[in-house]
Amino acid sequence: MKNGTVIVECHEGIATITLNRPEVKNAINLAMHKDLQEAFTTAGNDPAVKVIILQGKDGAFSSGADLKSIPIDDFASFDHGDYLKDTYNTLIEIIEEIDKPIIAYLNGISVGAGLSIALACDFRYAHSDAILGVSFLKIALVPDAGASYYLPRIVGLQKALELCLGEPITAEEALCCGLINSIGCPLEFAKKLTQVPVTTFGLMKKNMRNSFDKSLTEVLNMEIDTQRKAGKSPEHMQAIQAFVKKVK
Repeated sequence: MKNGTVIVECHEGIATITLNRPEVKNAINLAMHKDLQEAFTTAGNDPAVKVIILQGKDGAFSSGADLKSIPIDDFASFDHGDYLKDTYNTLIEIIEEIDKPIIAYLNGISVGAGLSIALACDFRYAHSDAILGVSFLKIALVPDAGASYYLPRIVGLQKALELCLGEPITAEEALCCGLINSIGCPLEFAKKLTQVPVTTFGLMKKNMRNSFDKSLTEVLNMEIDTQRKAGKSPEHMQAIQAFVKKVK
């Protein structure tokens, strides 16, 4: 990437996006935001990419926002809301629009906005030594970068409020409460996901994410619409042809 804060590698349909500021445990500054936006946009649009893995460099996923990137000398006039609009919110919306499976590999410390970005991914794996934390309250800020949306949906409201008190948890604790899918490297899982029909997967995850604030009738109608689209997809046509040949 242009600023060097993100490394992108593609191999056998898997794009691995690596946060590359190990000297600050991959804290996220403005340069990294630009690189991440570019990396996810490019991977999302590349037909050769079937799965995306997001991870950190050198034993850390991300320590969250780089507070040194905030202009302390002009802190009184600094607008946290404007900063979110131009950085995290843009990135989260890019991630949300990608149909392909996205895995966050929490390969070390994963706190604050770093963890928020992982919550926006479809799956989360963690290294056995990883430490996770929703640490915003410790600096008297509310959870942001989509955490208020994703966290209650992943672990439930009661557990989300508890986690937002900021006490760090281990990978084992994260697995027990459903915050992560599994402990260990996600590479084998990612290889399996390369066989998933991308169009259908994208429609499926949009249905599920949008179902929380809709009635049953609205969800049923949403399924009608998306099933029409899935039924016209090349992946569906190929799958049906393969099934027919197998039966014969």
